[in-house]
Amino acid sequence: MLTFPEIERALVVIAHPDDVDFGAAGTVAMMTDAGVEVSYCVVTDGDAGGSDRAMARHDVAMLRRKEQTDAANIVGVTQLFFLGYGDGRLQVTLQLRADISAVIRRVRPRVVISQSPERTLDRIYASHPDHLACGEATLCAVYPDARNPFAFPELFQEEIEPWAVDEVWVQGGGSMGTHSIDVTPAVDRKIAALMSHVSQHTNPQRTETIVREWMANTAKQFDLPDGAAAETFRVVDTR
Repeated sequence: MLTFPEIERALVVIAHPDDVDFGAAGTVAMMTDAGVEVSYCVVTDGDAGGSDRAMARHDVAMLRRKEQTDAANIVGVTQLFFLGYGDGRLQVTLQLRADISAVIRRVRPRVVISQSPERTLDRIYASHPDHLACGEATLCAVYPDARNPFAFPELFQEEIEPWAVDEVWVQGGGSMGTHSIDVTPAVDRKIAALMSHVSQHTNPQRTETIVREWMANTAKQFDLPDGAAAETFRVVDTR
């Protein structure tokens, strides 16, 4: 697993606004503190989210883009790519693979953080169909698409030089996690980033409590000291 000083640039690819803040915002904050340039690629605008039925879905999408931008700023991320796919309708198409590949080629990250393509029945919320599609398309983009100069060039709107990613860090807990990141110094910023998604929280205090418990339990799983908080990933070597 690459260490922060080695990484230089990282890209987070997620299905919805707030997915990174639930799963990896503490790690992102630790990365940016260490000088890593982190960018976000948000595949859908989360237009099917929230509970306000009177609000136009386009307005929801624009609000969620703003919330994700505000959340990113809290953890030191200022470059965001919004792909604009429909929330709840994500599929692993060649166009999606090409769009993610194009972002990888622009950012040129050593590490890509994304979601798992594998359904986990004991964590059904992590197995949202959009999450699974995002994870699968991202892995396809990392290998072989982004590094292959001959990968469907007709789908790219401009020529971008190929780029090979070194590692993929798949967000997730439970048995799939192979590595943990101690994010204790960044917990409050992670929570602040998560709370930036105001439109998604009917009970912000409950959400904060649950997320803090998740991180504390993850720290215990990886034998970190009492009071520590951690996020966990499955690290995939793609070199």
